[in-house]
Amino acid sequence: MTALIEAARAPTFSADVSLVLSNDPAAAGLEFAKRMGIAVAAVDHRIYASREDFERSMDVLLDIHRIEFLCLAGFMRLLTPWFVGRWQGRMINIHPALLPAYKGLNTHARALADGVKIHGCTVHFVVPAVDDGPIVAQAAVPVVTGDTAKTLGQRVLTQEYRIYPMALDLIASGSAVLENGLVHIRGSAGTDDRALIQPEN
Repeated sequence: MTALIEAARAPTFSADVSLVLSNDPAAAGLEFAKRMGIAVAAVDHRIYASREDFERSMDVLLDIHRIEFLCLAGFMRLLTPWFVGRWQGRMINIHPALLPAYKGLNTHARALADGVKIHGCTVHFVVPAVDDGPIVAQAAVPVVTGDTAKTLGQRVLTQEYRIYPMALDLIASGSAVLENGLVHIRGSAGTDDRALIQPEN
C-alpha cells in the first residue's frame, strides 16, 4: 500500500490513490494514508453476520468515494463471488509467488521445501478462485544457498514494492489490456511484451 501511495505521487503516474479501506480499524496503513492526505475508511468485518453483508458495506463506501479500480494489499479476507463479479476486471492483487505455482499461504517455505531455484511475485486480476486470474506482471528472484523463508521473503517483498505500482500504472495508462482472459502489454512498437521484471543487481 505504501509503495502504491508513494508511486502515485509522481506527476507521470497514471492513477490516483483516492481511498484506503481496511477491514481492521486499527490497521497501521490507515494512519499512514491519513498523513499522506488520503481519505481512509474502515469496515470491521467482525460485526457482520455474513461475508456478503460486510462486502456490501464496503461497496457502498467505494461508491461514495467514486472508486473506479481496486488494489488489494495485505487484505487477507476471501471475497465472495458477488463482490468479485461486481468488480470484475477492476480489481488486482499481488501474491508472493510466481503463479500459478504456490497458491495460498506460506509460499516461501513451500518453495524452499521443493528446492526451486527461482521464486518471485505476481500481480494478477482477481477472479472467484483464490490466487488465480489473468497475470499482469511478475518479478523473479533467485533462491540462494542458505535461504530461509524470512530471507527469501524479504527479497520477494522488495520486488513486490517495484512491481505493484508498475502494474497499476500499466493498467491505468491503457498499456496493459485484459482481453479474453489474458493481459496483453502494449510495447512502444505496438507489440505485446511480457511484464517480467528481473531483480536489480
